[in-house]
Amino acid sequence: MTERQHTALDAVADAYVDTMARLSPLAATAMGVPGDATKIDDLSPAGIAERADATRETLKQIDQVQLVDEVDEVTAAAMRERLSLDLELYDAGEDFADLNNIASPLQAIRDTFDLMPTATADDWEVIAERMAAVPGAVDGYIESLRYAAEQKDGPFPALRQVKIGIEQATELAVDGSFWQQLARQAEASEPLAGSLAAGAEKARAAYGRLADALRDLTDRAPLEDAVGLERYQRFSRRFLGATIDLDETYEWGQEELARIVAEQEDVAMQLYGEGTTPEEAMARLDDDVTRQLHGTDALQRWMQETSDAAVAALADVHFDIPEPVRRLECMIAPTQNGGIYYTGPSADFSRPGRMWWSVPPGVETFGTWREKTTVYHEGVPGHHLQIAQTVFREALLNKWRRLAVFVSGHGEGWALYAERLMADLGFLDDPGDRMGMLDAQRMRAARVVLDIGVHLKKEAPEYLGGGTWDAEKAWPFLKSNVNMNEGFVRFELDRYLGWPGQAPSYKVGQRLWEQARDAAAEREGDSFDIKAWHRKALDLGSVGLDVLRDALA
Repeated sequence: MTERQHTALDAVADAYVDTMARLSPLAATAMGVPGDATKIDDLSPAGIAERADATRETLKQIDQVQLVDEVDEVTAAAMRERLSLDLELYDAGEDFADLNNIASPLQAIRDTFDLMPTATADDWEVIAERMAAVPGAVDGYIESLRYAAEQKDGPFPALRQVKIGIEQATELAVDGSFWQQLARQAEASEPLAGSLAAGAEKARAAYGRLADALRDLTDRAPLEDAVGLERYQRFSRRFLGATIDLDETYEWGQEELARIVAEQEDVAMQLYGEGTTPEEAMARLDDDVTRQLHGTDALQRWMQETSDAAVAALADVHFDIPEPVRRLECMIAPTQNGGIYYTGPSADFSRPGRMWWSVPPGVETFGTWREKTTVYHEGVPGHHLQIAQTVFREALLNKWRRLAVFVSGHGEGWALYAERLMADLGFLDDPGDRMGMLDAQRMRAARVVLDIGVHLKKEAPEYLGGGTWDAEKAWPFLKSNVNMNEGFVRFELDRYLGWPGQAPSYKVGQRLWEQARDAAAEREGDSFDIKAWHRKALDLGSVGLDVLRDALA
């Protein structure tokens, strides 16, 4: 692909990003585009409807413009797929019932403050104004949840997620919560210090109201976690951008899990001799002092060094990596929930791409064998290369393609593809590091089985006692396949139960990425150039996987 002239469809796509940035200040902050950073989205039914109307109007405009090249054709296909599904979910009532333990408005309002600059007094003035806007956003969110509760046949979060929401909202409402800690970070003098303190108190009170509102809604929440086939199909398409055979995928997930366990058994034997189980090998790796880091400062330094080394080794050899993309900041997150995640750069790269590690309280020791593959997943060639390189392609892609769309199966599937690729390229030849990669892949395969099994109420395996999949059967299954502390595993299970279709998108996405690469290799034979293929694939941006397959074919 080369530089191209801006088209009429690009103008429609850019205008849609501008509209969404206006209607969703949280999205503007996440994208790093101009927007009013003192405000937060209108999360009431009226605000949700206004964003849906804008989406509906943009779809009409797409149908009215002439497509001039292949880039336009991909843009049109990708926008129709994403925006039509957004409206389908809106019409089904899902937008009003948005609550889970990790990625709902409850968390998004708080999390936006992690992305805001804090270098100057002016920056803190903006933060103070946005904190003062938290009550309006929370009250609008409560209004939407109550609206969803009134729709007798509409979706509503399961009781498990409502109870978790009460806990999380309460944590943000108590004395000493995140809001007060944020205000104190400024070390500001008056009147700014007073504005920050007042904003923190308003935000605390708002989350107290949210906790109370959720308590009032517990009677409406269904006891069953399963969402059923119709809702699950929509969620699966949201996270994959592809329509898959869920029954076949469930069977494939079981086969893939067994294959990974067999590979782990081989690596365990390499490490510690015949008869060593993967669980025994991983326990010994955890006890190996040569593979340990102590304290978050050491963890942050190791993350940065590992990431920098990967960029240096891969750039110009296995991947085209533009100069601004070669900068990745590895950070210890201000939260303490155990998550590891990536945030993309701003449109002008003034805010770089960042890998964040949210370390739970009391965790002081970290195993490098387990986490090297995580750095590749979140950094290069994983999320950072994929997302930051897309942001960089300003001459090729419109703003929507570069900044506004992230399809989980595309992004997380690529990151898992990147982990396995790094193993194939020799970066995980150490058996301990390879065991870490397989441990991560095993978890991702297990949750394909669990997620589809629970939400579609499939027959559980005999070793789990048979009967129908549910949370009680999912717990021992997950514990036996995830080699992490119990608190993390419990959080993960709650995530799968409340965010259907998202967790399988990693491994299913990896499968679809590998199928696309293998199809290209078969078509092109000896002339296949994987570096060129990677460049072509990443230059498409984050599109649905059906669109990706068609574009690469």
